[in-house]
Amino acid sequence: MSEQPDASTSEQADAGTSEQADPGKSGDRRIGVFICHCGGNISDYVDVAKVRDALKDEPDVVVSETTLFACSDGTQQEMVAAIQEKKLDGLVVASCSPKLHQITFQGVSKRADLNPYSYTQVNVREQCSWAHTDDHEGATEKAIGLVRAGVAKTRLSTPLEPLVVKTLPKTMVVGGGVAGLRAAVGLADIGLGVVIVERASALGGWVAELGPMYPNEHSGREQIDFLIAEVAKRPSITVLTDAELVSKSGSFGNYITEVRVKGSHSQMVTAEVGTIVVATGFDTYEPEVGEFGYGIDGVVTLPEFTKLVDSSKGPLIYKGKQVRTIAYVYCVGNRQPAGGNEYCSKFCCAATVHASLKIAKRDSELRQYHLHRDIRTYGKFELMYSESRERGSVYMKFPDETPPSVAKMADGRLAVTVVDTQTGNEELTLPADLVVLVTGMVPRQNQGLTSVLKLPVGVDGFYNEIHPKLRPVETVVAGVMIAGACQSPKTLSESVASGLAAVTQSAGILLKGFAELDPLVATVDIAACAGCTDTCLASCPYDAITAVDTDGRKVAEISAAVCKGCGGCVPVCPEDAIDLLGYTDAQMRASIDSLSLVKEPVA
Repeated sequence: MSEQPDASTSEQADAGTSEQADPGKSGDRRIGVFICHCGGNISDYVDVAKVRDALKDEPDVVVSETTLFACSDGTQQEMVAAIQEKKLDGLVVASCSPKLHQITFQGVSKRADLNPYSYTQVNVREQCSWAHTDDHEGATEKAIGLVRAGVAKTRLSTPLEPLVVKTLPKTMVVGGGVAGLRAAVGLADIGLGVVIVERASALGGWVAELGPMYPNEHSGREQIDFLIAEVAKRPSITVLTDAELVSKSGSFGNYITEVRVKGSHSQMVTAEVGTIVVATGFDTYEPEVGEFGYGIDGVVTLPEFTKLVDSSKGPLIYKGKQVRTIAYVYCVGNRQPAGGNEYCSKFCCAATVHASLKIAKRDSELRQYHLHRDIRTYGKFELMYSESRERGSVYMKFPDETPPSVAKMADGRLAVTVVDTQTGNEELTLPADLVVLVTGMVPRQNQGLTSVLKLPVGVDGFYNEIHPKLRPVETVVAGVMIAGACQSPKTLSESVASGLAAVTQSAGILLKGFAELDPLVATVDIAACAGCTDTCLASCPYDAITAVDTDGRKVAEISAAVCKGCGGCVPVCPEDAIDLLGYTDAQMRASIDSLSLVKEPVA
């Protein structure tokens, strides 16, 4: 069952309504303002001292200071001391994007016994100093206006309390590849129930198809078999193969999911879970016919080549003939601007070098040419790259604008033409028995799952995390995490690491038995609601709004536990009956009005 708002939620809704009705008066708040230099990122373009001086006489501002790094531990301690000493009831930090440090400064507020929702972060780095590097005076005046707007918003803030919801000690892992399996084992080991949902008929994903891998030369199949055996040992893990997640309802910590399991008799399985870990993996790039000679006999992709290598034991044989010369063309389908995939897939260089080493060790007479724009065998893979060169592989770098071309010769062999930057851009033609197109990762097509979970998708087509460093596996959908190569191209070890990060995040949410959610949610003024719920219901991407009967009339009701605080429903309400706590209409109007005030320039 979805968790309904408790009494504190109703109090918050009333507080939001009172905010709009009574915007407050200047002189009854005690607000502290801290303007960050950001080590020069802000202060090189904005006169932070002038911003400080402009704000020190602003109504309700009792502290106005600058600091070199607001996010540093020392400055945080100074903020805590200032809040307590000056008895501040509001905090404004002018620094970088709230995506980076909003949680940091909310933590400062909590440690100083200040309500964290009486804090406002003003972005004067991305939205001001970095945007106006050529106009220092204009950037300074804009920064003053932005901070004044932050003060105006904070002046009308009211204390809010987190929404407390019960959580179920169970997680669904969507995807049974290496990241999903390792996450499932980790979740079970910390005492959580797990449901693995795998679309294929067997667990394992791409790694199950791999032979010996660097550096320990254990095969991918062996590693997957080990994980599958570990899963089988844990009765708290349920495995559903030939299965797809088709619906999700409920709210954070209490999701009700439906899984369609195919087979001789298709059936629907219902599972109630607290969190969901998406580890659906990737697809590999499929070249178009004619792209670098693809379609010509003897031109293969990297996955096809690795299978060929792993299935043979002596010298490489292709279609009954021994291969004497191989040409590898790197970055096929990756690092291609103007409509292509601009990202690097990270694993392709190392995988290709490793495969070429396997063959070189079995056939010392084999000639191998690696045609690349750059080789990215980072970390320990650099040793493998060096060994490859020592065993005779020739690496030739071609210009970005002049990629190699592949054609069929009269004798049936392949001819690869390349411009080599290391020989003065000389054009060379290499005869080859086999051409390997080093193809990378592309996002897996999961439109149904994306729609069900409302997962955010980046411009590259992979799922997006909230922040790559600070919140690397969380998504904007509370309780739904991403792990492995569905998020971005990753190596095996990186995929496992992100799976374990999702385990840690799930543990933090579920092991306590309850979770606290941001109270920055939309609320409905029942008295003002006209019952035209079709408009607001359609505006909510999270299905948080429902139509209910109250005192004989239909009104809109918002589930605080489901609402994500996006505010999409607020402007579409013709009666202005919906407000957003923490960003109320009164607060936003006050911020806008403060920006329009004409002030005398500070000397």
